[in-house]
Amino acid sequence: MSTLEAAPEAVHSGEGQQLIVNDFSIQVATVNGSGSQTANTVLMRSLFQMGIPVSGKNLFPSNIAGLPTWFTIRASRHGWIGRKRETDILVAMNAESAREDVMGLGPGAAVVYDEPLKLDALRSDLHFYPVPFDKLVAPVCPEAKLRKLVRNMIYDGVLAQLLGIDLAEMRKALVKQFGPRKAKAAELNWGAVQAGYEFAAKNLVKSDPYRAERMHATEGKIIIDGNAACALGAIFAGVTVVTWYPITPSSTLVESMTGYLKRFRTDPATGKATFAVLQAEDELASIGMAIGAGWAGARAMTATSGPGISLMAEFTGLAYYVEAPAVIFDVQRVGPSTGLPTRTQQGDILSTAVLSHGDTRHPLLFPSSPEECFSMAQTAFDLAELFQTPVFVMTDLDLGMNNWMSDPFRYPTQPLRRGKVLTAEDLERLGGFARYKDVDGDGVGWRTLPGTEHPAAGYFTRGSGHDEYARYSERPSDYVRNMDRLARKFESIRKEVPPPEVELQENASVGIICYGTSRYAVEESRDQLLREFGLQTGLLRLKAYPFTPQLNEFLERHARVYVVEQNRDAQMLSLMRMDLDPALTAKLASVRYYGGLPLDARTVTEEIVRQEGL
Repeated sequence: MSTLEAAPEAVHSGEGQQLIVNDFSIQVATVNGSGSQTANTVLMRSLFQMGIPVSGKNLFPSNIAGLPTWFTIRASRHGWIGRKRETDILVAMNAESAREDVMGLGPGAAVVYDEPLKLDALRSDLHFYPVPFDKLVAPVCPEAKLRKLVRNMIYDGVLAQLLGIDLAEMRKALVKQFGPRKAKAAELNWGAVQAGYEFAAKNLVKSDPYRAERMHATEGKIIIDGNAACALGAIFAGVTVVTWYPITPSSTLVESMTGYLKRFRTDPATGKATFAVLQAEDELASIGMAIGAGWAGARAMTATSGPGISLMAEFTGLAYYVEAPAVIFDVQRVGPSTGLPTRTQQGDILSTAVLSHGDTRHPLLFPSSPEECFSMAQTAFDLAELFQTPVFVMTDLDLGMNNWMSDPFRYPTQPLRRGKVLTAEDLERLGGFARYKDVDGDGVGWRTLPGTEHPAAGYFTRGSGHDEYARYSERPSDYVRNMDRLARKFESIRKEVPPPEVELQENASVGIICYGTSRYAVEESRDQLLREFGLQTGLLRLKAYPFTPQLNEFLERHARVYVVEQNRDAQMLSLMRMDLDPALTAKLASVRYYGGLPLDARTVTEEIVRQEGL
C-alpha cells in the first residue's frame, strides 16, 4: 500500500525533541467486562475523523468477564493498517497484566497508568504518566455503580491532551457512539473525557515524542467490521434463508444480518418479514437447512467457524454430490478442537477445500477487506447457483470482528445470476430433461425447482449412486461418468472465480503470495524489504480457489516465491502442491505465523530475510 497522503515526518519540537507524527500504536489494557469498548472506539474514531488512517483490533479472552483484554489502535500516516508488533503507547488499567505489559515495551514507549499501580518503579527508559482515575471519576459520576464504566473515558481525555487529538472530534465520536437516544449517557461520559483532559493539561508534562496532527487521508471512508460487511453483501445478493448456530467469531455476522433484514426486508404493506432466520439446534442442522432451502430455490446461507465446519462435512458432501447450492461463511479461529475461540487464524483452508469423505473439491473465496466481504458475498451466491454447489467464504476473526477503515461499498448493478433452471415453459418445449447430464460441456446439469408445474419437472435428489437421469445406480461406469463431470464442473468454476491481484516488479526474482488478512502485513513487509534490504518483490494476492492461470504465470516469472499464511502446516502451499505442476511448486517456500494474534509486517520481513540470507 502506498502512502495515502504526504504527512509530516519526524520533526523537532521547540525543546529539541524529535516528534513522531501520526505513526504510533496505542494498546489499552483493561479487564474484560469493564466497559472499555466505548472508550476505545471513541478514541479510534477521533483519530479517524482527524483524517489519520487507523485500524482497531480487540484481543479479548474467551470467558464472560474478569480476564485481561487489550485493544490496539494503529495510526499510520503511510496507510498501514495491519497490526504493528511494537506498542508505542500503553494505557495500563489492569493490575493483573500491568507489570507484564510494561516489561514488554520497547525503550522510549509511553505509559498512561492508574496511579496506585506505581508502574514508574519498574523501568527508567519509558515515559510514565500516572493518572488517579478513581479520584477523577467520582465528581463526574456520583452514582458509584456506573463509575467503573465511565472511568475508562478519562484515558480518552488524557490521550487527547498528550497526543493533540482535537476534543471537538472526540465529542463528535462520542455522540455518534451513543446515538440520539442516549444523550444523557453521552454527556456523563463527556464529563469524564473533560476531566481527563484537564488533569493532563495541569499535571502531566509531556516527554514522549508521539503526536497526532490533522490529515486528509480518510475523507469519504467508513469504519466497519467484516462480519457486518458480509451480512450486507448477502442481503444485496438476495439471501432469503439464513440458518445458523451461534459460535465465536461468526455470531455477529448473523446478528448484524438479522438487524439489517428486519430493517430492509419487511413488507411495508403487511409488516411481514420476507425472509427467514432460523437458529438451529447445532451446526449439522444449520447446514442441512441451508442446503434444503437452496435445493428448493432460495438463496440460502449459514455462518460458522472451524468447529462448525468440521461438523458440516457430511452434509457438505451431500450438497456436492446432489448438486445443491449453498453459501457458507467460515470466520476462522484458532484450532484444533475448541482451540482459542477468540484468536485469529487461517486454519481451515486445506480441510474446507476437500470437506467431506470421498473425492470432493469446493470453491473458496478469500476476502481481505470489508469491501471484498461485501462484494464476494454476492459472488458466492452467484457461483453457488451457477454451479449448483456449496461455496465457502473464508474470512477470519481479525477481519470479521475488528474495526477496519474502508471505502464505501458500491451499489451492485449486475443482475443476480441464477444459473441453469428450467421453467414449465422450457419443459413443455423440451419434453423432458436429464438432471445430471452435461449438455453444454461445462459439467453443469440443468435443474428444476420444487413446485414447477409440469409432469417432466420431477426427479430424485439422490445422495447415493445415480445416473444422468437421477436414477439409482451402482454401475461403475455411471459413477465414474458422474465424478468426471463434477471434476469438469470444477474446471468451469476456475473461469468464474475472482482472479488474484498481481503486482510485478521488473527486476524482482522473489515473489510473495498471500491471501485474506495476511495482505496487510505483506504489503508493509514489502516496503520494509525494499527500504531496509534493497530487496524488490512481486506480489500475488489470491482471491479464490480453484486457482486461476495467473498463479502459474506468477510462479514461472520468479525464482523463489514465499507463501505467507497464518497456520502451522502451510495449508495454502499444500493446496498448491496438490493442484499445480511439481516443477512450479518446487519454487515455493513458506512463511507461517500461528500464534493467534493478527500477523504483523516485521514477522514476515524477518523470516524472508532469514531465508534469503540477507
